[in-house]
Amino acid sequence: MMSLLFSVCVTTVFLTSVFQSVSGTPCVCELKNLVRPFPFSKLDNINRAASQCNGNITPKEMKEASGLMLGLQSRLKQLEESVSVLEREDDGKLYGAVSLRIIELELAEVLQLMLKLNETLRSNQRLSEKTIAELQGMLEDMQNLEDFDYMQVVKKQRENQRMKRDLDRCQNELQATAWPPTASPGHCPQGQLVNVSGPRTYSLTQYGTSYPYGAWGKDPKPAPGKEGMYWLVALTSSSVYANYVRQYNSWSTMMVGVGPTDASISSSNPTTNTIQGPNVVMYGGALYYGCYNTPYVCRFNMSDRTVSNVALPPNTGINNKFPFAYLDLAYTYTDLDFATDESGVWVIYTSPENFGNIIISEVLAKTPPVLGRNWKTSLHKRTVTNTFMVCGVLYATRFLNKETEEIFYSFDTRTGIERYDLRIHLKKMQPNVQSLNYNPQDRMLYMYSDAYILSYNVIFSDTLYA
Repeated sequence: MMSLLFSVCVTTVFLTSVFQSVSGTPCVCELKNLVRPFPFSKLDNINRAASQCNGNITPKEMKEASGLMLGLQSRLKQLEESVSVLEREDDGKLYGAVSLRIIELELAEVLQLMLKLNETLRSNQRLSEKTIAELQGMLEDMQNLEDFDYMQVVKKQRENQRMKRDLDRCQNELQATAWPPTASPGHCPQGQLVNVSGPRTYSLTQYGTSYPYGAWGKDPKPAPGKEGMYWLVALTSSSVYANYVRQYNSWSTMMVGVGPTDASISSSNPTTNTIQGPNVVMYGGALYYGCYNTPYVCRFNMSDRTVSNVALPPNTGINNKFPFAYLDLAYTYTDLDFATDESGVWVIYTSPENFGNIIISEVLAKTPPVLGRNWKTSLHKRTVTNTFMVCGVLYATRFLNKETEEIFYSFDTRTGIERYDLRIHLKKMQPNVQSLNYNPQDRMLYMYSDAYILSYNVIFSDTLYA
């Protein structure tokens, strides 16, 4: 537009100058700018406000409260020691009077530190509130200045940055662990676990969102004629207990909630043989789960509706003592986690004697069940969100964010080797994972997540490019 106006003006001047040479009439060229002038003064004000904000918030202000807090902790510890000495050595005479005076002076110092700390915290709070208001004002002013971005340069830059972040995240998700510590192909016929893809399926159960805790999957060793059957257990009592298992003849009937059959374990919740906790599995036509209020493994035979059990080692953690967890959130009553793989059934738990670190035990599929060998790991159970087994290798997950769970740890029961550096990502559709189990028949992971059921393809080294 500016070049066009200039061209018109030059032409007018030229033509008028020719006319002036004939008639002597003066020529005037008037240039009109149709674009609003850019408010440089407003931009300068924003720059000054930003500089002033940086000057007000310095490391000194941030460190002052921390220093006072450390000083207060030190004084309180010293005061506690002085009181302990007085309690041990008070003679009721001069020594006791002197010690009391020292404690009185220490209390006065503690009080002064607390007053100063409170004032510092109030000052920092006022500074934070003022800064938030200033930042909000600067944000609004900058958004108004974007109206002058006629070529939409800023908008395109933001879109490019957002696209770059999405591409980087996608690239990270595609990266698999180079050498995961699974067993050799001779021990695990399908090769090494290298990645997990999906989710392949994602759906609400027939219960809707009413029951966020539960488990589901397929029997790795089904009875003849039941190879396509799916099972589902939802904790229908306070997200802690369940007293029946639901079965569907196929995936399609499960998705539409048609024709389920329920096998009742007990008449009500909670009572003897009630399911406690969401981490249950089906193997060989029997459901394995944690018995109600006892450190026992329960085995519910689906065909004759009988329950048998075996005791776990003494002092095994139950009743929400050692649940799976992350940050400040714990998955309630997940003390016992059951898993299946190529060799059978496993139970994952812990005890105070093992300092809360995970213990793995074989569960021999007999009636009643029998505990086999066990292994102790160095992985603390409350740092884990869930576990599963593949070819005798325990894998543990942790919470990265609402969209991603990470398989970060493994323990090989054959070699005893532990690894903490796996980086296999699971893409989630809901924030939490209440149960996770591997089925060696279809090589899939089955997840129960905030009332949703999901499945994932487990990728092994010999099937990576299939």
